Amino acid sequence: MKLFAIGDLHLPGGDDKPMNVFGEHWDGHFERISQDWRARVGEEDTVLIPGDISWAMQLDNAKPDLEAIAALPGRKIIMKGNHDYWWNTLSQVKSALPQGMEAIQHNAIELESCVVCGTRGWNIPTKETPLSAADMKIYSRELIRLELALQAAVKLNADKPLVVMMHYPPLYDLERETEFTALLEKYPVHTVVYGHLHGAGLRVAFRGEQRGIRYELVSCDGLEFSLKEISLD
Repeated sequence: MKLFAIGDLHLPGGDDKPMNVFGEHWDGHFERISQDWRARVGEEDTVLIPGDISWAMQLDNAKPDLEAIAALPGRKIIMKGNHDYWWNTLSQVKSALPQGMEAIQHNAIELESCVVCGTRGWNIPTKETPLSAADMKIYSRELIRLELALQAAVKLNADKPLVVMMHYPPLYDLERETEFTALLEKYPVHTVVYGHLHGAGLRVAFRGEQRGIRYELVSCDGLEFSLKEISLD
């Protein structure tokens, strides 16, 4: 089994919402992703999609986008991003998912080669950009949810590599010591995949290894609209 990741697909959600308003490089982006996906992913493989899947506002309107993803090869594990307004309760989302697609929300799923867990995350407070009281409440809640996910993963199987999905980055290139990284370092995490960053934001991303944990930015435009294969070596 191979493991891949790609985030921020931003499918139209039933509306005519072309992504090329954000630049010509977005022209036909899902067709390009699909072509790469079909060429590299087998039915026995798994693809992680850490959020911002569809612009839909309602779950029913997201279903065509979910079905388009489900039609591609392999097992898919999705999670909520900040633009996934269609995502209601986890049980409602699970009941609407096509075959071969699973949802994760501060819980864990065991695969053949690893255990996957995750939560959405939130903006990181810094000296330059402190968070409002409302944002700090969400940030603190996401820390709790991340620990619940990590605990669930270790309980499932502590002997397999642990892969964490987050939508928001848990760190930045110039902000590598965060409460998220401190929490991740308490557990046997192998790799963290995250998205959310686009355009100029890609330049502030941290990609690489820190204290034994590999961090991979998988926003689709940051990957030039091809999937990232996650090595578990």
